[in-house]
Amino acid sequence: MVNSTIVANQKDALLAMMTLYSGITCPFSQRCRIVLYEKGMDFEIIDVDVHNKPEDLAVMNPYNEVPVLVERDLILHESNIINEYIDERFPHPQLMPADPVMRARARLFLFRFEQELFCHVKTLEAGATGKEATKAREAIRDGLIMIAPIFAKQKFMLGDEFSMIDVAIAPLMWRLEHYNIDLGKSAAPILKYAERIFQRQSFIDSLTPSEKAMRK
Repeated sequence: MVNSTIVANQKDALLAMMTLYSGITCPFSQRCRIVLYEKGMDFEIIDVDVHNKPEDLAVMNPYNEVPVLVERDLILHESNIINEYIDERFPHPQLMPADPVMRARARLFLFRFEQELFCHVKTLEAGATGKEATKAREAIRDGLIMIAPIFAKQKFMLGDEFSMIDVAIAPLMWRLEHYNIDLGKSAAPILKYAERIFQRQSFIDSLTPSEKAMRK
């Protein structure tokens, strides 16, 4: 029988080496913060000002973007890749479905979010103005309104359990007012869904002071 104290000590030693380079206002970085807090892990967060990035960021990530996860000799970037690694490395609570078919469908959800929603989030985060910004806001609004009816029947994206799909979209829902996006009354189910996420302790803990200031 394995000594539980030894196992716990080994886990603590490994966790101490996990560091997240996180943008203080970056929605993609917030995804990773949510997962780390959801897991109840010990970790280090190094805050990065996305407008004044440290020189070593480009060494760790050739795209010079956050988030970046460092654990021993492993360096990962791109929020969904980071989060799947954390979920597989520390599977409790599990955020990706255990069933291979459901997990594949979840990955399709994540891919669609990037292609149909977060490409426009990147446009707004880059400081777009005028017609470009208006087009991005409209695309995000229309995309969210399209999926809103799902939440008239279920608590979260995949049913009754909080999952990685909810993690992925949560930072966008928090920033709707910041991005000047009004979903209107027809989107009431998805707005109630967002409030359920905002009440989770992992989400509350994930917020930086700058992100807290995004909502009145």
